[in-house]
Amino acid sequence: MADNPLVTIIVPVYNAERYLPYCIESILGQSYHNLQIILVDDGSTDASADMCDAFAAKDARIDVVHQSNGGIGKAQNAGLDRAEGQYIAFADNDDILDRRNIELLLHALLQTNADMSKARWRQFGVSALDMVQQQAAIGASEPSTITVFRNPLRAYQTVFCKSLRMIGTALGRKTEARYFNEANWCRLYRRELWDGLRFPEGAYAQDVMVAGELYSRMSSVADFDVVLYNWLQSGDSVTHSERSFGFYHDNVEAGAANFELALNHGITPMRSYYTLVGSIAEERTAKDVQLDDHLRILDEDIARAEALIGKLTPFQRMQCALIRALRLADKFVYDRMVKNMR
Repeated sequence: MADNPLVTIIVPVYNAERYLPYCIESILGQSYHNLQIILVDDGSTDASADMCDAFAAKDARIDVVHQSNGGIGKAQNAGLDRAEGQYIAFADNDDILDRRNIELLLHALLQTNADMSKARWRQFGVSALDMVQQQAAIGASEPSTITVFRNPLRAYQTVFCKSLRMIGTALGRKTEARYFNEANWCRLYRRELWDGLRFPEGAYAQDVMVAGELYSRMSSVADFDVVLYNWLQSGDSVTHSERSFGFYHDNVEAGAANFELALNHGITPMRSYYTLVGSIAEERTAKDVQLDDHLRILDEDIARAEALIGKLTPFQRMQCALIRALRLADKFVYDRMVKNMR
C-alpha cells in the first residue's frame, strides 16, 4: 500500500482475562502493521491489567492506560484522547478481528474517500473460540466490490429490519450494504469525525447516544461484503444480562435524542421510534421500577415519548409502527439464535 497512515485501535478492557489474549493477538497479527494499539484497563480486578502490561512489554505499538473503573464510555474516551492515528478503530476486549480487518477497511477509505468504512461480522459462542481464532488468522478473501452510499444518518434510521434487508438484497438493491448499527467495532473512521465528540460517561447506552451526531457528520460510507470481525456471544455481557431500570432509561434518553436529531434532518426516525417505545415498555417491567424515584422518571419518559411521537405525521407513525412490528419478529428469531450459542 503506497500510503501508510497510522491507524489507532482502541480496546476498552475490563475483567476479560479469559478472552483478552484472543482479542489482542488478533490485533497484533493484523496484515496492516502501522498501528497504535491503545488498551484501556478500566479498573479490572482480575488479571487483565497485568496481561495488558505483558503484551505492551513485547510490542512497542501497544499503549496501556490504567484508570479507575468508570465504564466503557470513559474507557473509550481515554482512548480517543490518547489516539494519534489518522484513522480510528474500536474493538471489544472479548472479540476477534480477522487478520485483514484494518488492511481492507483502510483500503476502502483510501479508494473511495468515504468518511467511514465497514464490513460484516459474525457471532460465535465460547465453544468456537479456538476455531474462530484459527480462521481469523488466515484472513478473509478479497472482496469483489466496495459499495458506497450517501446520507448514512438516513440509512441508520431506516435500514435495520433483517427481513426487509433480505428482500431488498434479493431484488438487487444492495440493501444489506446500507445496514449498520450503533456498534463501533468493524468500522474504520476518519479521525476528524471525533473532533469535539465524546461518549457520555457512566451511561449504559453510550454508543447509541453518540450515534446520531456521529453519523450526521458523515457524507458517505463504504461497505465490504466480507466478514472481518467475530463477535463473541457471552451470557454475562451487559447487552445480554443487564435488566435494570437505569439500563432501559439510558436507552430511552439515547432514543429520544436521536429521534429529535433525525426529525431535524428531515428523516423519519424509525430506528429511534423502535428504541424509544421498546425501552419505555422495558422500564415498566424492570425489576427495580418501584425503587427511588423511578416511577416519576418513567412518567417523564412517557410524556417525552408522546411529545416526540406527536411530531410525526400520520403516515410516519404508521411507517414506524409497521417497522417496529417487523423488527420485533426479527428479534424473536435473533434472541433464540444467540441463546443457543455455546
